[in-house]
Amino acid sequence: MKIDGTPYRSIWVDETDGWSVRIIDQTKLPWSVDLVRLTTLEEMAHAIKAMLVRGAPLIGASAAYGVALAMRVNASNAALAQALEVLGATRPTAINLRWALKRVAALLQTLEPSARADAAYAEAAKICDEDVAVNEAIGRNGLVLIEEIAKAKKRVNVLTHCNAGWIATVDWGTALAPIYKAHDAGLEVHVWVEETRPRNQGASLTAWELGKHGVPHTVIADNAGGHFMQHGQVDLVIVGTDRVTRQGDVCNKIGTYLKALSARDNKVPFWVALPSSTIDWTIRDGLSDIPIEERSASEVTTMTGRALDGSIATVRIVPTSSPAANPAFDVTPARLVTGLITERGLCEATESALTGMFGDLA
Repeated sequence: MKIDGTPYRSIWVDETDGWSVRIIDQTKLPWSVDLVRLTTLEEMAHAIKAMLVRGAPLIGASAAYGVALAMRVNASNAALAQALEVLGATRPTAINLRWALKRVAALLQTLEPSARADAAYAEAAKICDEDVAVNEAIGRNGLVLIEEIAKAKKRVNVLTHCNAGWIATVDWGTALAPIYKAHDAGLEVHVWVEETRPRNQGASLTAWELGKHGVPHTVIADNAGGHFMQHGQVDLVIVGTDRVTRQGDVCNKIGTYLKALSARDNKVPFWVALPSSTIDWTIRDGLSDIPIEERSASEVTTMTGRALDGSIATVRIVPTSSPAANPAFDVTPARLVTGLITERGLCEATESALTGMFGDLA
């Protein structure tokens, strides 16, 4: 995708030295586009944990490059085990993290230490290239949903929650990929972008990237989504996900469950876009088996934005004596999900449908 006409991926190897890793610091968006150079395992682990990079597919790709950075310094068995442990502890909910680490580890453990660094970089690059192809396919498969609605009405209104665009992946995105495809095909598509408290990733990230690509959109408060559904102003909901169970339960940014309830009550289709790497085949019940990350209360008690004088400021918005809780994700039961948009096509959010489409992976 492009930023002011220049094509970018969300992660890449520095073209000047050929080994350090470049990312876009997403904590600085939308106020500035800061390209950060990462050179060590510890720096990559911090980037993932502090959410300089975020989004399940991008977390996985970043972790793979984190292993490569570690192997460049020390490729012993002990160093490999340490890298896997350090990176594996950064984010508990997104399954792509462990998927990528398991994939890279399986390759490197078969190699002599002298061959591990080059192999790790090659595998990380392969993961990135595959992610781009998978997300482009998600976009093509999801486009048919928008095209079908466009047959009956001129403008298609899509609501999304949080950020599942190209900066949450290596490129294209998951939930936003069908929207980009529709926009690029000349369809009149408009996106309701929920602000997505507490980190405001809809307002700061989704709105930013849609704007940069020229997609019409409107930022709304999280609690306004149901209102627009009640008044017939939402044709379709598409969200991303950080983990899907084998029976189709969906774990995504906190607040997604409420969108699914509103969509069901108002007969609005609720679709979830995901790559197959986001399916956790080891669990069925999302409510009991998916670990929900509890993040810092400061994300709830403070907000960062541009002050009227043009400076960037962080302010406290709750009384200093008030505590806050901050679960980062919630689980939407499969019964509330209209269907899943994957790289292999559309399917129901059921175990039989998922195993039928991805039986070779289950």
